[in-house]
Amino acid sequence: MPFPLDRPRRLRDNSTLRSLVRETLVTPQDLIYPLFVVPGKGVESPISTLPRQYHLSPDRAAERAKSFYKDGGRALLLFGLPDHKDELGSSGAEENGPVQEAIKAIKDVVPQILIATDVCLCEYTSHGHCGVLEGTKVLNDPTIQLLAAQALSHAKAGADLVAPSDMMDGRVAAIRQKLDENGFYGLPIMSYSVKYASAFYGPFREAARNTPCAGDRQGYQMDPANRREAAFELQLDLQEGADIVMVKPAGPYLDIIREMRDLTLRPLAAYQVSGEFAMLDAAANHGLLDFRKAAKESLIGIKRAGADLIISYLAPEFLLW
Repeated sequence: MPFPLDRPRRLRDNSTLRSLVRETLVTPQDLIYPLFVVPGKGVESPISTLPRQYHLSPDRAAERAKSFYKDGGRALLLFGLPDHKDELGSSGAEENGPVQEAIKAIKDVVPQILIATDVCLCEYTSHGHCGVLEGTKVLNDPTIQLLAAQALSHAKAGADLVAPSDMMDGRVAAIRQKLDENGFYGLPIMSYSVKYASAFYGPFREAARNTPCAGDRQGYQMDPANRREAAFELQLDLQEGADIVMVKPAGPYLDIIREMRDLTLRPLAAYQVSGEFAMLDAAANHGLLDFRKAAKESLIGIKRAGADLIISYLAPEFLLW
C-alpha cells in the first residue's frame, strides 16, 4: 500500500482547485458599512483614529452611499453626531437630526440600499453614557422609553432596520411595541444582543464623540470574561422580538460567535469594531503584515465562526479587492 494513503494536498495544488473546495466565502452581500453623519452640508472631515473614515454631512453621506452601492455594497449602518446634546439625549429623536436627514438624502440617490440605524443615547447625551444618568448610575427603564422614541423617528425617516446598541434590559420589547403601535410592523430589529465592555472600542469614541465624562460602561455592557451570559442575553432578545442578533466585538470573540450560531436559526451579525480595524492598519503601516491579506483573513475568520453579516470599516476596500 502506498504511503501516505490520504493526501489532502491534492486539493491544494492550484488556485482553481482551492477555490472549488473552499468552505467559507465572504461576499459583498455579507458586509454592512458604518458611516458617521453630522449636521450641515459639504462636510467630509477625516476621523483621526479611523484611517479612511470620515464625519459626513447628509449630502456627502449620500455620495458615499452611491459609490459604495455602485461597487457592490448593499447595506449601511448610520451613527449620528448632533450639534447639541443634553442629559437625556433628546436630539436623537429629532425629525431633522443628522441620522434622519441622512436617511432621506441617501434614499433620494440610491433607494435600493439598505439603511440600518444605530439606536443609542451615547452620541446624544452631554455625559456620554448610553442612558439616563442619575448620579453615577444609568437608569434602565426611563432609558428604554427614549430609545423607543429614537427608533420610531428613524423608522419615520425611512430606515430599513433599527439596531439598538445600548444594552439596556427590555429595550428590544419596548422598541418593538413602539414600532408596532405606529404601524411599522414590518420593520426589523437588529439587536446588539451580546455586546462586551471592550477595550477595542477606543477609536470609535473619537469617531462618535461619546466618551463618558465619568465612569465607564461596565455597569451595562457585558463582562469580557463571560460566555454563558451571552447565551442568556441572546435568548432574551429573541423572546422580545429581535429579528437579527449580534455579537460585538468580533475578532476577540470568535468563540462566542460560534456558540451563538449554534443557539439560533436567526441571522447572526458580528461587528468588527474600530480597534480591530485600526490595529490591522497600524500593523500594516509598520510593515508587520500585508494589510489586504490580513484584512481578508480577519473577515473570513468571522464568517467561518458563524456570522451571516459582518459590520466592518473594511467594507469599501474589500469590494475593490
